[in-house]
Amino acid sequence: MEPIRRIKKSDGREYWYEETPYYDPVSKQTRYKDSKYLGRNIDGKPVRMRDAPQEVREKIRKNTKTLAIRSAYDHGSVMLLTQIMHDLKLDQYLHEILNDSDTAMVTALALNRIIRPLAMKDVGAWYAGTTLALDSPHISLTGQRISELLARIGSSTVPQQLMARLLEENGTKRTLIYDITSLSSHSTLMNLLEYGYNRDGVSLPQINLSLIMDKELGIPVMYDLYPGSITDVTTLTGTLKKLAAYGVKDYTAIMDRGFFSQHNLLEMLDQQLSFIISATFQLKDVKLLLTEAQRNITNVEYMQKFKDRTIYAKPVMLPLESYHLKGYLFYDPKRELEQKESLTSRLVDIRDGLAGVRLRKDKPAFIRFFEIAGKFKNFFDWKQVDDRIEATIRQNAVTQRMNRMGKFMVFYSGGVDWLTALSRYRERDEIEKEIEMMKSDLDILPLNTHKDITTSGFIFIVFVALIIRARLLRMMTEAGLLKHYSVKSLLLELDKLKKITLADGQVMTTEMTKNQRLILEPLGIM
Repeated sequence: MEPIRRIKKSDGREYWYEETPYYDPVSKQTRYKDSKYLGRNIDGKPVRMRDAPQEVREKIRKNTKTLAIRSAYDHGSVMLLTQIMHDLKLDQYLHEILNDSDTAMVTALALNRIIRPLAMKDVGAWYAGTTLALDSPHISLTGQRISELLARIGSSTVPQQLMARLLEENGTKRTLIYDITSLSSHSTLMNLLEYGYNRDGVSLPQINLSLIMDKELGIPVMYDLYPGSITDVTTLTGTLKKLAAYGVKDYTAIMDRGFFSQHNLLEMLDQQLSFIISATFQLKDVKLLLTEAQRNITNVEYMQKFKDRTIYAKPVMLPLESYHLKGYLFYDPKRELEQKESLTSRLVDIRDGLAGVRLRKDKPAFIRFFEIAGKFKNFFDWKQVDDRIEATIRQNAVTQRMNRMGKFMVFYSGGVDWLTALSRYRERDEIEKEIEMMKSDLDILPLNTHKDITTSGFIFIVFVALIIRARLLRMMTEAGLLKHYSVKSLLLELDKLKKITLADGQVMTTEMTKNQRLILEPLGIM
């Protein structure tokens, strides 16, 4: 489309811009890019202040009123994030599910997790300083009101309704990436809290949270909560049933080795689902297959190039009852060297650390050994000699581990070549980033809620925040802004854009800076 000129109004003033319209297939709307500022609207023509004659500049100054500022509100970051909500139809979905007051509260709490995560008792003070308070001055964000909201949501079907809308709206033929994480808490009142395998290495009871991300959209579309003792491998059956209940059938599921089991594989094959999954070498049949397949893995017929790196990709077949599951054994020589160096270096450090131990009577030797060796304890034989620990590295354990280094197997259903299998599996890294984002940037750990229903409500708020932030991160990536800004620094820059209320009741937006314009224009917000 040809560029067009448009007049935009801001604070009662008119400005000329030249913009290029284009059709956005995601929002299904006409958007504008390459916005170029032409100047102030003076007598129907664009005039830049620095280029204007002296008499024109005097005319502009005389027509500009100077009024006392009554209050100022953070506007830029709120404007950007609410626009993302609108583009994703999140605001529409929330209004369909919740009343206006609860929708405003959920929006405020979700945006707070993204912009400046605070304890619930402090969110009200932050809210009062943003333009959210101008748009919804009627809501109360006290700690009590927030707890009541979380409890209402946590004891309702609101989360399920939102997930249904997200899944329905975006149809089928999707690539869905599935993963699970642990959320720890000091609370003693939640039934969901149980001890189990903690992915963060924290000795606290936990809740397990599964998350499904839509690869094409780049946002999470579904989550579920499980007791902390439930293992990853047992959650898949329930997730598949829920996806089917939402009407999602034609999709490809991407999973890591935590979900690899004979039961899960047979269930997906029986349902004729499309999937790509990494194998664990703990299963006997997979170990035997690895031993056989790796003997000639370096034959030139298996040599490939992946992202400027030489690897080997060998087709393999895993017998599974009446099925023959296809897959690939991948071997990365460079990765093998890196893994060997990492392991041997760590083992030497542990051995030397154990040699330097001088035992105290109040701490048994096995406790000191486990403190130092940690998850590498199975690589050592050790004994106590007087007040020392004598430890030797087990050669067989090291050899077995090294034999698998640089190698991994990916199995799949359907017609998939090695490049598709590897590329799609590597895309699973994106959901790991989403989970890390949720835990760190959204400040979710440790959980500070104390009841199951309020915890469920809080996780819903975090889910909404994660959707918005994930979309923002993708927009920044596509616009090339990550070279200059993190999400946090970008939002801080935009928060300098204020809305001010004047003594006569007028509401005005402060002049946009060059940096703010260089952020918003590539994002297609202006």
